[in-house]
Amino acid sequence: MSRLVVKVGGGVAFSVTKQVLELAAEGHELVVVHGAGPQISAALARAGIQSTVVGGRRVTGTDELRVVRRLLKTVNGGLCLALGPTAAGYLGDEIGLQATRIPELGHVGAPRRSRPAVVEAALAEGRLPVVAPLAEGPLNVNADEMAGALAAGLEADRIMFLTDVAGLLLEGEVVPRIDAGDAEELLERGLLEGGILPKLRAAVAAARLGVRAEIGETAVVA
Repeated sequence: MSRLVVKVGGGVAFSVTKQVLELAAEGHELVVVHGAGPQISAALARAGIQSTVVGGRRVTGTDELRVVRRLLKTVNGGLCLALGPTAAGYLGDEIGLQATRIPELGHVGAPRRSRPAVVEAALAEGRLPVVAPLAEGPLNVNADEMAGALAAGLEADRIMFLTDVAGLLLEGEVVPRIDAGDAEELLERGLLEGGILPKLRAAVAAARLGVRAEIGETAVVA
């Protein structure tokens, strides 16, 4: 039996539940990490709070943090409902997920490798853990990076990023496979922007620790 971490973005969370359930039906030990980016952005706009994203991480003040936590909890509950009775929802800060605070971004953290006992227990019981990307503090953590940290901590065989893009695009074409070193060079040279940044960072980190990483149709390998 293989252990698989699946990250689903807030924008596609409810459109990929069939794919997630098919993976679970194949017999994998499955952990889902979800975001809520579009929902959070919309709620902040309605509240008149200006939202800034730096390198895929949302600058999070005290007011923003309240909105982030509320929306992550809402999406978590809805996703668990959509995934069925075996799904077990968790807010990361309540199960001991750890991160190093990034002071210039407010209540934001860079996640550290985590192996939560409650997630291990849920897997042992045949449950499907669904984790919202908050760390103790609480700190807002990019969901892609949290998924990577969990994959490493749980010693997963594979991490999959289910997204609304086909994969890593270079010169308009999807790259089917990229070495972690080459991916790091792209990141260091500033040749990429937008949502692919945290996904590729997380994929590289996971690949370096022996976890096969897939962003859409792109495999990132050590």
